[in-house]
Amino acid sequence: MKKHLESLLSQSIDILKTQDVLTPDIKPVVYVERTRDAAHGDFASNIALILAKTVKMNPRQLAEKMIAVLPEDSAVTKVEIAGAGFINFFMNTQSLYQVISEIQSQGKQFGHNKIGAGKKVLIEFVSANPTGPLHVGHGRGAAYGSALANLMEACGFEVSCEYYVNDAGRQMDILATSVWLRYLEISGEVFVFPTNGYRGNYVKEIAQTLFAEQNKSYCHPTLDIFADLPADEPQGGDKEIYIDAVIQRAKTLLGLSAYRHIFELGLNVILDDIRDDLQAFGVHYAQWFSEQQLVDNKSVSHALAVLKHNGYLYEHEGATWFASSQLGDEKDRVVIRDNGQYTYFASDIAYHWNKLERGFDLLIDMWGADHHGYIARVEAALTAMGVDKEKLKVLLVQFVTLWRHGEKAQMSTRTGEFVTLRELRNDVGNDATRFFYLMQRSEQHIDFDLDLAIAKSNDNPVFYVQYAHARVCSVFAQLKEKNLMFDVSLGMQNLLTLTAEHEMALLTTLSRYPEMLERATLQYEPHQVIRYLRELAADFHTYYNAYQFLVENEVLRCARLTLVLSVKQVLSNGLSLLGISAPEVM
Repeated sequence: MKKHLESLLSQSIDILKTQDVLTPDIKPVVYVERTRDAAHGDFASNIALILAKTVKMNPRQLAEKMIAVLPEDSAVTKVEIAGAGFINFFMNTQSLYQVISEIQSQGKQFGHNKIGAGKKVLIEFVSANPTGPLHVGHGRGAAYGSALANLMEACGFEVSCEYYVNDAGRQMDILATSVWLRYLEISGEVFVFPTNGYRGNYVKEIAQTLFAEQNKSYCHPTLDIFADLPADEPQGGDKEIYIDAVIQRAKTLLGLSAYRHIFELGLNVILDDIRDDLQAFGVHYAQWFSEQQLVDNKSVSHALAVLKHNGYLYEHEGATWFASSQLGDEKDRVVIRDNGQYTYFASDIAYHWNKLERGFDLLIDMWGADHHGYIARVEAALTAMGVDKEKLKVLLVQFVTLWRHGEKAQMSTRTGEFVTLRELRNDVGNDATRFFYLMQRSEQHIDFDLDLAIAKSNDNPVFYVQYAHARVCSVFAQLKEKNLMFDVSLGMQNLLTLTAEHEMALLTTLSRYPEMLERATLQYEPHQVIRYLRELAADFHTYYNAYQFLVENEVLRCARLTLVLSVKQVLSNGLSLLGISAPEVM
C-alpha cells in the first residue's frame, strides 16, 4: 500500500510538471510512512515539504496542488493536509482485508521481497580465536549474524556466511605451548605454569589426549625447557616476553613435526567443539576460512603489494608501516614487524581484499564492541586499495551480563574463567537464548535475566510470543474435537464480517509485516522483528480473550479462523527468520 500511494504521489508530480507548476528536471524520491496517530490518517508523506524549498513555494500550497491532481483510488477515502504540509491518507478499511489473501496465498514467503536481488553479501561473524570454547558474548554475535543472514535472504540478497579462523597467529602458539606444558605435567614434570598461558580445563583435556597418543615421546626435562629464560611476571619480568621465549624453546626442543602435531591437535579439538556448539545453536556457515590460507597462498604479500604500489607503505625502524593516518585513522599501523613477521592487521587487510576478489558487493563484519577503534584502519586499507569503503559495514556487538535472582550470575564453568555458550543454552534452551540475545540493538548492552528466560508466564517475552502460536493451534485442535467445519475459502469470502476493534487491530498489524521485514533488513536490526512479534502476539491474546472463535455461526466462525490462521502463519514466519521454533503445544 505504501508503494501504491508513492506511485499516486509520483503521478501527481508528473501532472504538475505538465501544468508548469514543477519543472521537468525535478525528480524527487517519494516516501510514504505509516502515521503514529490514527487521527492523522493511516499513511503520510512529507514530499511537499521536501519540494517546497526547491520550487520556492509554501509547502501547504504545494500540498494542495498535489492533492488537487492526485489520481482517484478506491482504497483512499480521504486525503488531508496536516501541520506544515504533510499529506495524510485515510484508507478504505476494506483494503485491510487484502493482507489475509496475501498471507494465505504466499504462506512462508509472505513478506519476502526482492530489494536485494543481484547483490552478493558476505556476513562474517563470531570468528572467535580457536583457543577455547565459545562464551556467552560470542553467542550473541552468533544469534545476530544468523538472524541477519535470514532476513537478508528473505529480501532477495545472495548471502554467504563465513567464520574466519585465526589459526596463524601468536595466540595459537600460546595455545599449543600451553597444551605441551600440561602434557609435561601429566608426564610428571614439575614447574610453574606461565602467567600468560591458557589455563582452562579444556587445555588439560587436550593434553590428556596428547599423552594417550604419544605417552612420553614429547617429554623433555624441566631444566632444558626453562633454563636461561627471561623472568615471568611474578618474578618481576614481562609476561609477554616470557611466553614468547617459552614458545620458542618448545619449537626448538620438539622440532617442527612434533610441534606442528601439538599445534594441529589443539586447533582441531577446539575448532570441532566450536563447530558443534554453533550447529547445535542453529548457526551454519558456507565456509570456515583459514587465516593460514592467506599466508600460504601469498594473499598477504599480494595485498601489501597493492598498498605499496598505491604509495601507502613506508619503512621505519626496520618495520613496514601503512600510512593509514592519511585516510582517517588516528595513526599509522605496522604491517610487517622488524622481525619480518606479518601483523594481525596485515592478515585482516588481505582477508578483506580476498573477500572483494571473490565478487562480493557488500562485506558485513560483526565485531565485539571493544573493536570499535579498528574500523577506521580497515576502512583506510580499503580506500588505499581503491575500494569504496561503503562496501564494508561493521556491526558492533555489545557485551552480555547474566543475572539470576536479581544478582549477577556466578555459573560454574568447565574453564573456571567464563560462562560458555553451551552452558547458557543448556540452562535456558536455544529459543530463549536466541530471543533474549536479539531483543535489543546489537550495540546495546544486554542484561540477560536467566529466571525470566525459563519462566512459563506472560512476563517471559519468548513464552508470550510462542504461546500465541500454540494458542492458535489449540483452537484448531478444539475445532477438530467438536467436529465443527472450517473452510478457509468460505472464510476468505466473508472477511468483511470482521469489523470489531480487535479484528481491525490484528489486520493492521498483519499488514505491517512486509514493511517491517524490509526495514529491519536494511537497518541490520533483527530486534525489530522481535518487537513486531511481541505486538502481534499482544493483539492476538487480547482478541483471544475477548471473543469466541468456535461460534455456531458458520460464516463468522470461518472468517475468524481464517484471521487467526493468518496470525499463526506470520508468527511462524517471523520466528523462523530468527531461528526460533514455533511450538504447537505448550
